[in-house]
Amino acid sequence: MIFSVPMKSITINEPAQTEVDNFPNFDYYNVKKAATILRALNNKLRQEVIKTIHENIRVTVTQLYIKLRLEQSVASQHLAVLRKAGIVSTERDGKYIFYTISSARISAINEFVKSLVS
Repeated sequence: MIFSVPMKSITINEPAQTEVDNFPNFDYYNVKKAATILRALNNKLRQEVIKTIHENIRVTVTQLYIKLRLEQSVASQHLAVLRKAGIVSTERDGKYIFYTISSARISAINEFVKSLVS
């Protein structure tokens, strides 16, 4: 036995022209950059890294991984994420590279987040 099911046609209404004209253009490139920066901060270990650097003013990778009891490669990877987001900056002193917190960047991120959630 073969059953026949009637097909219904689906009508898609086009949005009114004023709706299309009023829709804001997204700067997807900057949205992606902002998401990367926020993602860098949304990690417990990276938050500990930031706190440790802040408390010590400036640290080397060696000091950081000893204080946090991490593998050197793990500390370096997290510092790279924070550096790419502009949250920490580096300063070379002889053979050592010191990491410091970018207070201006943290303040800017704080203001941005406040504007998003208010």
